[in-house]
Amino acid sequence: MDNPNSVPASPPLPAHLLEQAPGAPIRSGIPEHGRIPKYYAVKARIAGLIEELGDGQALPTERDLAERYEVARETVRQALRELLLEGRLRRQGRGTVVAGPKLEQPLSLASYTEGVRRQGRTPGRNLISLDRFPCPVALAAEIDAEPGEPVWHMERVLLADDERVGLESTYVSVARVPRLDADFEPDSSFYAYLRDSLGIAFGDADERIETVLATPREALLIGTPPALPMLLIHRLSRDTEGRPLERVRTLYRGDRFSFTTHLGRS
Repeated sequence: MDNPNSVPASPPLPAHLLEQAPGAPIRSGIPEHGRIPKYYAVKARIAGLIEELGDGQALPTERDLAERYEVARETVRQALRELLLEGRLRRQGRGTVVAGPKLEQPLSLASYTEGVRRQGRTPGRNLISLDRFPCPVALAAEIDAEPGEPVWHMERVLLADDERVGLESTYVSVARVPRLDADFEPDSSFYAYLRDSLGIAFGDADERIETVLATPREALLIGTPPALPMLLIHRLSRDTEGRPLERVRTLYRGDRFSFTTHLGRS
């Protein structure tokens, strides 16, 4: 007779949950029916090879990989395309090498410079343009300016260890930052300049994130194929008094960036 006080045994965990790494695709992305595209099987094997090689190491040629896995070169090519888009690999000259880990950018009021430095990388920016123009109506309320009054637009390519990883476009009122063209070093942190030179501290911001494809111009500036997915962040920032300060549009390479945040109770 069953013991009425006994605790029912827990059902065994599915084997695939015991074998896979946390955060990995369930069942390694393989459907329950077990039929997977040939390129995906090759991709999984190349992913294992990537782990063995390590960062910066050259991958065998398409021909060598096709012979190793006994598949057509087009199958290998499709697998490599996905691994490139995911940021596991990168092109170097005429070859392909293992890419380093993605940069983790915090979703916070910390600047890009601070985020990159925390990961032991050297941040930088290349100035594309710094223009002064009359504020359009659509922008005025976002940066606490009157339509027609002068505003700055600053566009810079984002760098990490001299690698181009993004494109940043900043709008700010000339009245708030009157000597931006004279006193600011464009390869440095704009947030540090506001804080240290003007005594302006950031209080809070609203951000929106979406995935997009770069325009031909943006892809040329960042140095990526137009088909590479990008992470686009729109930011509206305010100072500690709640006054609008800047509007920023930043493109980050989807193959080189991930974003992190800490969530608390609302």
